[in-house]
Amino acid sequence: MVGFKPTVGLVSRTHIVPISVSQDTAGPITRTVHQAAELLSVIAGSDPADSATRQADAHRVNFAAALSPNSLRGARLGVLRFASTSQLDPAFEAALARVQGRLGLIPAEAAEEIDRACRIERIDMARLRSQTERAGTPIVGLVSQINALCRDGFGEYCHWGATTQDVTDTATVLQIRASLEIVDAGLTAIATALAALAQKHRLTPMAGRTHLQQAVPVSFGYKMAGLLSAVQRHRERLAQLAAELGLAQPVIAWHTQRDTIAEVGAFLGLVGGTLGKLSMDVKLLMQTEVGEVFEPFAPGRGASSTMPQKRNPISCTYIHAQVAVLRQHAASLMEAMVGDHERATGPWQIEWIVLPEAFCLAAGALAHSRSLVEGLEVDAERMRANLDLTHGLVVAEAVMMGLAPGMGRERAHDLVYDLCRVAIAERRALLDVLVEADR
Repeated sequence: MVGFKPTVGLVSRTHIVPISVSQDTAGPITRTVHQAAELLSVIAGSDPADSATRQADAHRVNFAAALSPNSLRGARLGVLRFASTSQLDPAFEAALARVQGRLGLIPAEAAEEIDRACRIERIDMARLRSQTERAGTPIVGLVSQINALCRDGFGEYCHWGATTQDVTDTATVLQIRASLEIVDAGLTAIATALAALAQKHRLTPMAGRTHLQQAVPVSFGYKMAGLLSAVQRHRERLAQLAAELGLAQPVIAWHTQRDTIAEVGAFLGLVGGTLGKLSMDVKLLMQTEVGEVFEPFAPGRGASSTMPQKRNPISCTYIHAQVAVLRQHAASLMEAMVGDHERATGPWQIEWIVLPEAFCLAAGALAHSRSLVEGLEVDAERMRANLDLTHGLVVAEAVMMGLAPGMGRERAHDLVYDLCRVAIAERRALLDVLVEADR
């Protein structure tokens, strides 16, 4: 029996050829491929009319419920409860045995007995931990326990033809798919809130800033629309990535070809970059000297232990920290691509460490960002007042471009530059300096 391995699907360790020949006239290789496809349909749940699939559905972990926002531990931090691989592995072994029994690859009675034994509540987790620490992976201990739970030696057929990485990667991909649903929900909510802010404040003037200095006037709605465009691109990327992560049959095994897993990390890193940009702008606009927007108010939130007047940015602080580490995890997943030969000795294990934490960090940053944009306090009057801080210098570019058609852009630039220096040195309005120079 071939061993299977997922991501862009479960795949045979042998070469996979297109399924185009009837099973009635097929040779042994093609029959094996058909068997692979049948196993795939059961684990992916794509054949609901089949009784075996319905039985698989009954035992399949409810990923959506296990990973829903309501199940997150520490709702304020939005920490993702990444589904334990130990929950998914028995489901894989049960599905594998059922299909192999139906195809005659193992005795039907053995398949039934293995299916009966593959229940997460029957696994001794303390013992599994000890077995995992000894063997280095959880699958050896899991299969041993399932074997012991079966009568008449039928457990010897458990894990027939599969490998540790086949099972682990299948569970990993299922977890990634479920976790990306949470990411999608977070991005959707953030996009909705940003769109509302962009619409509401499309005519709210504020200072655009370059190199931390006032540059030209923009609207706050424009600022929010820019962030919205990035979030929408992430949603498009996610849709494409989700299609790649469907449990379909790839052209060949990918045990040490980890580009799709690394792509997940890169995607999370990109999302984190946008959320970090959001947090950076908000915390800068919250500075006392600026005071144009504020995080949602809650009694005591952002308070100082010593200075009662303080209202510190809290969500922005956590978002910044989370996405900074998240980007490093994306780099680690690219390091995990450099595997040796047909089974990686170390690089694969990098994924075990950083992939769950990457999703936890992403979920936390998304939760904080959603709370931030949904409750953002905007002080439009302060934005307008800050436009007057430079006494008209914020429109210097407009003056330059108005003069350019008559005297040339470079000459206009130099003239307005010199007049701006006069206005700053004498603390006068730019308009007054311009009128005086025009006499």
